Amino acid sequence: MLKIGVAGAGHLGKIHIGILKNLNELYDLVGFYDQDVENAKAVSDKFGVTSFGDLESLIKEVDCLAVITATLSHFQVAKLAVQARKHVFIEKPLTETLEEAKKLQRLVVEADVIAQVGHVERFNPAFIAAKSHLDRPMFIETHRLAQFNPRGTDVPVVLDLMIHDLDIILSVVKSGVKKVSASGVAVISDTHDIANARVEFDNGCVANITASRISLKNMRKTRFFQRDAYISVDFLNKEAEIFEMEDVKGESDPFDLILDLGNDKPKKKIILDKPEIKNTNAIQEELISFHDCVLGHKETLVTIDDGVSAMELAHRILDEMSKVYLK
Repeated sequence: MLKIGVAGAGHLGKIHIGILKNLNELYDLVGFYDQDVENAKAVSDKFGVTSFGDLESLIKEVDCLAVITATLSHFQVAKLAVQARKHVFIEKPLTETLEEAKKLQRLVVEADVIAQVGHVERFNPAFIAAKSHLDRPMFIETHRLAQFNPRGTDVPVVLDLMIHDLDIILSVVKSGVKKVSASGVAVISDTHDIANARVEFDNGCVANITASRISLKNMRKTRFFQRDAYISVDFLNKEAEIFEMEDVKGESDPFDLILDLGNDKPKKKIILDKPEIKNTNAIQEELISFHDCVLGHKETLVTIDDGVSAMELAHRILDEMSKVYLK
């Protein structure tokens, strides 16, 4: 059983504390630290978990630390844990700046500890169900729209929301980034609230990515287009649709959906598959995975290298947005 502590007891921190309490066969939740004294007392009373007066004392008592603080403090909090040779789970985005991300990456290697970044959509059951059908997609379109919530506005929407999709895309495409074009607008907060990016990869794939935190409705949908297939993943509603085409051989069934391409080309049969989706909690699944990787001292599904790669692409997008914004 792993002794774990939680740094940060805000909205997401409370969720992690609740899940870790329920995973009592895997984790011994030693306690948490939150700099807001009143909030810390309320959380301690609600969950029956010890509130530590300082972060250093908590780190001394645990094997690993879940860093669920505000993004601005991710680096300093994770650094303390890593330098104490504690394994770390760090919520996305990995850090506020790319420089911090790379420094933390080096510290993790030097300390020889396990680090996992909280790109939770990797554990979304809809994506897991569709992943085996993804084979060299050449065009990807994503929309991640959210109603306004002041929580998260300490960073631009690219780091708050879009970074989820950047991680998913990088995990699927596995190719270098050739070119980035982007634009965005700060509508309500002091940083960009809506953004669109076009990312061109070395292998020819193009991704068109839109993120907004000022929408009237919530949406988290990604569409993948590849040779003879179209895959749609609804991360919000946990649904996936796979449309695949194959050559018609012999006589077709009258109920088949047939696509006639003309010019003496073979007809195509369209096959729709809606895989059964397990109703799992993605945050719980990523914490279980983290536990198994720490005990097995093996690479996590979402490594710190993955977190840095997502940050690198996010900051390329932010740089392009700044160029447009300053014109």
